[in-house]
Amino acid sequence: MYTGNLLGFGLAVSSSAFIGSSFIIKKKGLQRAGAYGTRARSGGYGYLLEPLWWIGMLTMVVGEFANFIAYIYAPAVLVTPLGALSIIVSAVLAHFLLNEKLRRMGILGCVLCIVGSTVIVLHAPGEHSISSVEEIWDLATQPAFLLYTASAIAVVLVLVLYCEPRYGQTNMMVCIGVCSINGSLTVMSVKAIGIAIKLTLEGSSQVARYQTWIFVMVAVTCIITQLNYLNKALDTFNTAVVSPIYYAMFTSFTILASAIMFKDWSGQSASTIISVLCGFVTVLSGTMILHSTREPDPQPVSDMYASLSPQISWIVHANGEIWKHKDNDESCPEVVAIIQPDHFK
Repeated sequence: MYTGNLLGFGLAVSSSAFIGSSFIIKKKGLQRAGAYGTRARSGGYGYLLEPLWWIGMLTMVVGEFANFIAYIYAPAVLVTPLGALSIIVSAVLAHFLLNEKLRRMGILGCVLCIVGSTVIVLHAPGEHSISSVEEIWDLATQPAFLLYTASAIAVVLVLVLYCEPRYGQTNMMVCIGVCSINGSLTVMSVKAIGIAIKLTLEGSSQVARYQTWIFVMVAVTCIITQLNYLNKALDTFNTAVVSPIYYAMFTSFTILASAIMFKDWSGQSASTIISVLCGFVTVLSGTMILHSTREPDPQPVSDMYASLSPQISWIVHANGEIWKHKDNDESCPEVVAIIQPDHFK
């Protein structure tokens, strides 16, 4: 049982290494593509012709595949929190490859993530042995998990139909809530699919079981919804704020869903459960510290000056002073240059 945990741990760490590296590789590709054309944030798609960006995408696919396999061998309470290690990898690589300085508080965040992950690994419960997809179906249709699923769907519908049209542009918790709750159901479905694939490869085919395809449909639906609202959140709000909150909520709901469906805590002592929760809080603290010390991306020049009034010119005098000059102002001392706002667009 704990051999599976060790294998899942190795796959989760490998996944974090690949995914963390992919962020840096893709960003290098975006920078290289932006040097010769329109940047992605300005609506350009030149990065699609940049081989380095595609290498980054391939690296991310490998990382996500390793994460998928990790869920087959280890419980979600072990695999999901280890996703924070990808933040450490990207922060360290960004320090050396992108000149994004990792400050002392950032180093403290990395240490907290490592310590918290170690505590979780040492106290994580073992994976239960499952011999057929029907067993997973029985776990998914038990009253406690059905209540969780019904509650999750109800909350998501309220957030999507009522809250999102009214508060979606001003309150990030709306979109993050949809992503996090959907994400917990996504992980449960993906874990069921992974176990079905594992059993099929071992000779006990689960392809003809209708339960397998129900899990596939649930996973696809949840993933599409999750990605849609995550993109909305990232496009509307500051990434440095969205990422740690999303990580905290997604991991919390996933641990709760896994504890209800797979009974991860069954037979575990109170001290073991508290140790895992303390490890999770430590990882969460490190994640938030890491994101809080991130340097914001430089603002495009056109955005910096877009707020200037079109009725005002900026006059550069010969002595180096800068004055505002309104169009109806006739006084115009000796100047070196008159800069209009649209000069920066």
